[in-house]
Amino acid sequence: MPAPPKGWLEEAAELRDLQRRPMLLRWIAQHPKAPAALRNRLLPTLPWRALAAIATDAAAHPQARSHAVERLQARWAVLTTGERRSLAQVAPPQLWPAIWKVRDAGVLAAFLRHARLNHEALGALLQPPLTFQQAEALQDSRWRQSIPVAHAVLVALDQTLARPDSGLVLGLGAAWLLALEPEECLIAASRLAHPPLRRMARGRAVGGEREAEG
Repeated sequence: MPAPPKGWLEEAAELRDLQRRPMLLRWIAQHPKAPAALRNRLLPTLPWRALAAIATDAAAHPQARSHAVERLQARWAVLTTGERRSLAQVAPPQLWPAIWKVRDAGVLAAFLRHARLNHEALGALLQPPLTFQQAEALQDSRWRQSIPVAHAVLVALDQTLARPDSGLVLGLGAAWLLALEPEECLIAASRLAHPPLRRMARGRAVGGEREAEG
């Protein structure tokens, strides 16, 4: 990125037309040559969309990315549900734990469509207790076809069902077992402690083997 003439970024930031376009103003705030004072002045004025763009732009100044993440984390609690759904699809990884804790299936469904989300990152988030909203969003997501995620969901579900306040039902495990081959169901059963879920996994393994033989 070419270095702008001295003082150009500061002058550009004062242009009224640019001030009315925060997604353009974002480029000044994240420019590698922007003075720290200018960057610190602009970042608090930017909306969450511009902050998210900075936070996920590898070309942005490292301090700009860091500050953008911090401001997104601070604003997350006051965003509307609609804003959360939109941000969930483009949020930087630092926000993923907070997003995953939201008890709104729509927000979670949007997050599960995040282009940068992979099965390792999702698996790390799948810690018990699993909420009903998380289970619902997962069941309707593209991750139903992922074997590693299926195993992680079953383990989280297994530990959640053991809690008296889980609020989840055994049937939630059926969809994930259907995504596994019989041998994978046996592996899953070996990792499960909740007796009914373990029996279900073993039954699916035996039933799948019989179907294959037939």
